[in-house]
Amino acid sequence: MAEHKDFLLGGLGVSETEEVTYRALVRSGPSTLATLAERAKLSRESLRRMLPSLEELGLVSRLPGRPLRLTATPPGVALDALAARRQDEVASSRAAAGVLVAEAAVATAERPEELLEVITGGDAIAQRFYQLHEAAQHQVLGLVKPPFAIDTARPNVTQEAAMRRGVTVRCVYCPTSFESPSMLANVQRATAHGEIARIADIPTKLTVIDAKFALLPLTSRSVTVDSALIVHSSALLDALIALFEVLWRTAAPLDLATATPEATGPDTLEHDMVSLLATGMQDEAVARQLGVSTRTLQRKLQTLFDQLDSRTRFQAGFRAATRQQQRGS
Repeated sequence: MAEHKDFLLGGLGVSETEEVTYRALVRSGPSTLATLAERAKLSRESLRRMLPSLEELGLVSRLPGRPLRLTATPPGVALDALAARRQDEVASSRAAAGVLVAEAAVATAERPEELLEVITGGDAIAQRFYQLHEAAQHQVLGLVKPPFAIDTARPNVTQEAAMRRGVTVRCVYCPTSFESPSMLANVQRATAHGEIARIADIPTKLTVIDAKFALLPLTSRSVTVDSALIVHSSALLDALIALFEVLWRTAAPLDLATATPEATGPDTLEHDMVSLLATGMQDEAVARQLGVSTRTLQRKLQTLFDQLDSRTRFQAGFRAATRQQQRGS
């Protein structure tokens, strides 16, 4: 029997054994139970028990006459029908979810204590964080600062999947977020997938999903995240969304499109130094992202300031951008 990675129809509700049998019948053409059982490496009795399921799935049909012979439904027809059936099931489930959400909202209005959930433990917080992203349908808002409950060494693939579904993602990053060695690469990857990123000093970390749920730390501990709060639709959630929008309007766009540790060209390094420093990152964090020592960064930065006759990072950024535009014209 083929390894698990070779199975293709699990997402359509077809079991591995059913798929093996169907594919064997597609390859062999109309077959008796005995012939198909041999090709699928099943006992004849097992195949006979599975036959109603194969027919229900629309994968096989019986040919007239004796002995009993089966023929495979053409894959284009069978799989399109299964996919349409699964889409109908998803649509029905979403409709049912809407009814249940409405019922829950009525019940919650009568029990205000259920507007808040307390989650304890880093693993449980990370699990809920990813679960909320999986459920997102319209918009994700994020205020990002350490400490992190999730593993920042890995990209947020659940958020990427949400963006592929058409979900809008806006995030404001605190400069200290980039003290994590892998954060720069993760943000670059996220923005390449469609995330809109800005940077500013922010008072707390926060994730808001579809204006229905918010996840934020329960305490202000700066070392670990061991408890978190889920806020459901309420005046408190409205206030958290308003806080995000205020911070978003005052935050600066985060331009990390070319800042990579592998960048070695002088123009690129110049751009990267200024871009990273302009975000508010400390010299040590910038040096770590660029793969150089702090002393080397400071020496190169002083040289750049001298060349540009600049005394501040803002001046250097403006003049470096102007110089690069002139070189490109």
